[in-house]
Amino acid sequence: MTGVGSPTPPAALLEVRGLRVVFDGFAAIDGLDFTVEEGELRFLIGPNGAGKTTLIDVVTGLTKPAAGSVRFGGRELVGRREHHIVRLGVGRTFQTATVFEELTVVENLDLADSFRLPLRSLLRRRRGVSDAVASALEAADLTALADKPAGVLSHGQRQWLEIGMLLVQRPKLLLLDEPVAGMSRSERERTGELLHRIASTHTVVVVEHDMEFLRRYARKVTVMHQGHVLREGSVAEVQEDPRVREVYLGRAKGKAVT
Repeated sequence: MTGVGSPTPPAALLEVRGLRVVFDGFAAIDGLDFTVEEGELRFLIGPNGAGKTTLIDVVTGLTKPAAGSVRFGGRELVGRREHHIVRLGVGRTFQTATVFEELTVVENLDLADSFRLPLRSLLRRRRGVSDAVASALEAADLTALADKPAGVLSHGQRQWLEIGMLLVQRPKLLLLDEPVAGMSRSERERTGELLHRIASTHTVVVVEHDMEFLRRYARKVTVMHQGHVLREGSVAEVQEDPRVREVYLGRAKGKAVT
């Protein structure tokens, strides 16, 4: 029991319990228990086939689980349609950014901002830039590119735009699938700074393979292996676990993880 004056423990925003997902007889996720507290910046790592992207697909309604529970803010997500889950406050990006290349950056953001507007508002021509769009431009460091067509953006800038398009939809939880894949070093650094800015006001889960990026920007790490959680902890704790070295980092016993 929590005593008088004791700090209130962080609330669990996402709770996955006993999750099992099977594809053609193969258990992509097998009895997974996974919890993310409100306000966390969580990194999710593991070898190919560990079930990371499948987990995100289940949370966002793209894949139907064979068994188990996924609760977001106390609400069960299993069985809900994708757009219902989005409206509850769950947003995600994919490994390849999806933007409208013929539209400008601000037009892409404005279109995403329209998602929550009632139909009668969409029938009226919108003028100016909404507060949500202006905030997303600043948060994603895209203000100077506001009037540029999305088609001319670099790979990294497209990823930032897609994150900005999530932010204007006011999500409580952002699920980012390998956001720095294919980025230059400077783009990775700016993305790491962006993630920390976002995490000051949102809960963020990042699926990532870039260990250098992980060491620099991760706060708490969950390692998945064969569809379940292998280890959770700080970067240092995860790196020192011999099981993680064996199944993920690919290091022989006795060798340092660098």
